Amino acid sequence: MLWRALSEDQPGPKWAGLFAEYWPNYKRWWLKDGEAARPTYAQCRRALKEHMPEIVPLYEELCELAGGGDLAARFLSFYCPPAYLSGCSQAIWTGKEPVLVRNYDYSTNAFDSLILKTAWQGRRVIGTSDGLWGMVDGMNDAGLAISLTFGGRRVVGTGFGVPLILRYVLQTCTTTEEASKVLARIPTHMSYNITVLDAKRRYLTAMLSPDRPAIITHAAVATNHQENVEWISHARFTATVERERFLLQRLRLHRDPEEKFINAFLKPPLYSTAFNAGFGTLYTAVYRPRLGQMELRWPGTVWPMSFDVFHESQRKVQIPGAA
Repeated sequence: MLWRALSEDQPGPKWAGLFAEYWPNYKRWWLKDGEAARPTYAQCRRALKEHMPEIVPLYEELCELAGGGDLAARFLSFYCPPAYLSGCSQAIWTGKEPVLVRNYDYSTNAFDSLILKTAWQGRRVIGTSDGLWGMVDGMNDAGLAISLTFGGRRVVGTGFGVPLILRYVLQTCTTTEEASKVLARIPTHMSYNITVLDAKRRYLTAMLSPDRPAIITHAAVATNHQENVEWISHARFTATVERERFLLQRLRLHRDPEEKFINAFLKPPLYSTAFNAGFGTLYTAVYRPRLGQMELRWPGTVWPMSFDVFHESQRKVQIPGAA
C-alpha cells in the first residue's frame, strides 16, 4: 500500500486535489445501489444543519472545492451512505501516560491510505482519513483521541456514516464528557463502537446503533460486538469475543507494559490477514493525546508523527497477507 501524510491548515488546493483523485472511485461506491437509494442534497444539508450545525460552513467550503456538484455534495454529507462492514480492535492502555491503540481491519481496495493534519475552523486535528474529511481514528489539539470499530449488527437505518461523526467530535469536543453527549445524540446509519480518551485520562466506549439509544460505557476495550453477540456468523469469523477476552487479559491479569501491549496488536489473535474476506489488518495506530503524538505501525515498521513534528511524505508499506 502507498500511504501519504498531508498537512493543510485550511481547505485549499491540496484537499481539492485529493478529492479529484479519489472521487471517481468514491462515486462508483456511493452509487452502487442507484442514485435513488441515496438522500437528496436538501435532505443531506437539512440533516447536517440539525445534528452538526457547527461544521456546516466547513462542509459548504469543501463542497465548493469539490466542484459544487450535486452528487459530490451529497456524498460529502456522509448522510445515509451505502452499508459497509469492517473488523477492528481497540483499547486504552491505562498506564502512566495513557495510550489509545487500535487495529483497523478492512479492505485494501476501499481505503484512503492517508494521514491528514488540518486546522479547520481553528481546531488542529490529525488522524486517518476516510471519505477525505471523515476519520476512522484521530486526535485533536485539546488532547482528545477517538477511534471506531464495527458493532457487529446487521441493522441499517437513517443516520450518518460514522467517520463524519468522529470528525465532528474532534472538531467540537475537548473532553470525554462532551464527546459522550455528542455520541448519544447524533444518529448513525449502522452500529459502531466508539472509544474516546481525553487529556485528563478519562475514557469511554459508546455503543452506537441506528435503532436504539446509544450505550455509554466505561469499557477500555472494544471489538466487533456490543453488549451481546447478535450476528453470530460474523462474530465467529472475526473472532470478536476471543479478541475482546485477549485484550482484557492484557489489561487486567497480566498488566503488560506499554510497548508489549502495543506489540500484541501486531500478532494474532488481534492481527488479521483475512484480506480475501475483506477484513485484514491495514495498520495499527497508537495515540498519545496528552503529548499530541501518534504512530502508525506495521510488523517491523513504525511511522511516528505529531502536531509539532509532521513531515508531508509518502511511504510504501508491505501488508502481510494482502495481495
